Amino acid sequence: MNTINWAKVTENIRADIKNYLRKNKLKALVLGISGGIDSAVVAVLFRPVCSKLGIPLLLRSISIETNKPEEQERARNMGMLFADDFKEIDLTQLYFFTRDTIEESVSIDTTDKKYRLRVGNIKARLRMIYLYNLAQQHGGMVLCTDNYTEYMLGFWTLHGDVGDFNPLFSLWKTEVYELANYLLSELNPPQKAALQACIDCVPTDGLGISNSDVEQFGASHYDEVDATLQQYFKDKNGSTQKLNLSVIARHHASKFKRNNPYNISRETAFGK
Repeated sequence: MNTINWAKVTENIRADIKNYLRKNKLKALVLGISGGIDSAVVAVLFRPVCSKLGIPLLLRSISIETNKPEEQERARNMGMLFADDFKEIDLTQLYFFTRDTIEESVSIDTTDKKYRLRVGNIKARLRMIYLYNLAQQHGGMVLCTDNYTEYMLGFWTLHGDVGDFNPLFSLWKTEVYELANYLLSELNPPQKAALQACIDCVPTDGLGISNSDVEQFGASHYDEVDATLQQYFKDKNGSTQKLNLSVIARHHASKFKRNNPYNISRETAFGK
């Protein structure tokens, strides 16, 4: 097994970040900071680049009903230590108004999983409305926090959990943890403690759909999830007896997200 040189990975990612920011002459960067590991790592990656280029990093902790106090505290600590401009935003009342207006003519069963998914998507889309409005206001862009594991499992909200620049896209979730542990070496004690808390926490989307991310995949840990996907992609024609079939099923069921939007080609539209 090859050992990853995380110092080089960090250098490469930051070089690409720097080139992109210079090329596109951005005036600000906006990031929703959740208290989880992905947004924390993105904040740490961008902080020195923003300082060097003189581009403000705007971090926002956006709470909507189901976000727990410990999540908010981790987000607050990251925001206070890494942002040029940090604010805590509570969109709960806006969410209730939006949910009730949308669901007015629908019979609501709050114990139904589909209901929890629907309202979770409303929350994600409200967060992104706020972030994109802020980015446009400041002449900037929204940073994405998705990783390759989430992409392969469709673990994001279409038109909700998105962004304009994604530094973590090529990393498996387990690799995000490895990168985070490397980045600890760059930080002063308060920053290190803030990032460590995000590394140690139970990974969750904060939408109230489940107690943890992996619970939605039918797995017990991200090590199991990544190992299953990696082995499955390595040998699609091989036996799946030792693999987590729930994870594989989730990958196939979410294909439509990776192909979104489906565009009818000119050949199809104007063909025979």
